[in-house]
Amino acid sequence: MRTGVATVPLDYGRCPRWLFERMKRLSQGIVLAIREEFGPEEILKRLSDPIWFQSLGCVIGFDYNSSGLTTTTLGALKEGLRGLENELGLFVCGGKGKTSRKTPQQIQEWGEFLRFPMEKIDKLVYASKISAKIDSSCLQDEFQIYAHNLIFTKSGQWNVIQQGMNIGIQKARRYHWSSSKVKDFIEEPHSGIISDVRTNPLNLTARESRENKEISTELVTEEPKTFLKDIKLVSEKSSHLITQKRLAGFAEMELKDVEFHWHPVVQEKFDLKRLEKTIFFAKSQHPQNFEQLLALKGIGPKTVRALSLVAEIIYGAKPSYEDPARYSFAHGGKDSTPFPVDRTTLDTTIAILEKGIQKSRISIREKLQAQKRLSKLNL
Repeated sequence: MRTGVATVPLDYGRCPRWLFERMKRLSQGIVLAIREEFGPEEILKRLSDPIWFQSLGCVIGFDYNSSGLTTTTLGALKEGLRGLENELGLFVCGGKGKTSRKTPQQIQEWGEFLRFPMEKIDKLVYASKISAKIDSSCLQDEFQIYAHNLIFTKSGQWNVIQQGMNIGIQKARRYHWSSSKVKDFIEEPHSGIISDVRTNPLNLTARESRENKEISTELVTEEPKTFLKDIKLVSEKSSHLITQKRLAGFAEMELKDVEFHWHPVVQEKFDLKRLEKTIFFAKSQHPQNFEQLLALKGIGPKTVRALSLVAEIIYGAKPSYEDPARYSFAHGGKDSTPFPVDRTTLDTTIAILEKGIQKSRISIREKLQAQKRLSKLNL
């Protein structure tokens, strides 16, 4: 399975009630089929695959490439499983907008219902909060998170599926996380990423950004006054630095080169008083590493960007500006690009979706329509 990000057109429409009701029943049938065959952990595994997730949304009846597929599919899944969560061992928390901010509360409520030890609940809540923080602050790709779901099983395994929007280019980008794939929250936590739009982000999740993050943490814990002095200097002199041609250490500042479309220095305005307050608060909390620093309240994209900027310009610790998004396929390509088709996996996927359609409590006509949508999918 590939987990990661899918980028789709931004859609402001609403899902009709009649369609949403059918999506609820279809998604319920498909999940029940997977649970019956493989168990709840397999459901997490499949939902963490952005293309399988996209295929699920299409089969249950939503527009194949609409941003609304994410929020509506997850909403239909959450409602379709309502009352069956404990039996299935699968719990869907969060949603879109204000509901996304209730994810920790919903995790807490389910955890108490299941009599989880507090440590287990805290780990799930932390996974929800830190994944949202990382995709908004560590991976600054110009997409603003507006939908967030955490799905977990009784064993404590979890997935996060969240979506960000970029109003300027009218696109939405979906982020997939899987607890079975995450080895380090702040270093390449997405095991595979797909997208049809590439940006020039500040990518502190990349392995190449490790030194930049280490120095950023040291700037807070050891030299906050020096950092504040440096960021003030950089802010005042940034326009001068950008025009330099061969100034050592500033190769990426030469924005007249057509290859460069964006850099965090450009038109950046830091509120130095607010930044000073944030930095000294962070120092008082004694973070031991970048992840602990990032998890602190008040440490957001601008603070992270300011620290990264000083670490790069003053100390030469260059972060990655490579977009981690990649093109991919669910089961390979017919010409073996990017890898040969795994026929066994492909056949299993189709069989599960077909069984789910048949198990759904919908009319024969609706089942036939869902079957036609499945046959048209390029899985």
